[in-house]
Amino acid sequence: MSKREITRDDIMPLDDYEKVRDQRRAAVTALKRNRRLSVGPDVTFYFENFDTMWHQIHEMLRIEKGGEAQIEDELSAYAPLIPDGSNLVATMMIEIEEPVRRSRVLAELGGIEEAVTLTIDGDTIAAVPEEDVERTTEAGKTSSVHFLKFPFAPQQRQALKQPGTRAVLSVTHAKYDHMAALPEAVRAALAADLDDR
Repeated sequence: MSKREITRDDIMPLDDYEKVRDQRRAAVTALKRNRRLSVGPDVTFYFENFDTMWHQIHEMLRIEKGGEAQIEDELSAYAPLIPDGSNLVATMMIEIEEPVRRSRVLAELGGIEEAVTLTIDGDTIAAVPEEDVERTTEAGKTSSVHFLKFPFAPQQRQALKQPGTRAVLSVTHAKYDHMAALPEAVRAALAADLDDR
């Protein structure tokens, strides 16, 4: 089971981080393989945990070199993206390389963050978008990055923890309607983020 929260005490000095960076990057890359799921051609979900956010914070500190003040900013930005044992947390990315097509598609997908569900053995959990920033403009254009939480009831946590349980991640937007079943390795990795009770 992964840690549930990240604090200032978890942050390494940059000099120390540089010494373990290659090893940590390799470990997080391996970890992310079973925490990623594509739904349709353009949307990918990256399920976060303590290790992915620890890595993200250290990489931001390494790039921006903002010192102590930046540490607090990064903690307040990324700490909420660590699952607390009763939920899963995902970064939803709309990934389109071609700029003209990306702009056109994003303009059509306003409100997509409200159209995401996870269904476990027929029991559906609606994703709850993070409210840090409005991700859809008044004109209906959406952001390419969304942060979503999936709040679980105790019986839903138990269901996901059962090997072989069918779980389906869906996006049911009028302009983007796709679903994908979680492979068993992904189900198992995400189940580890959830408390037993």
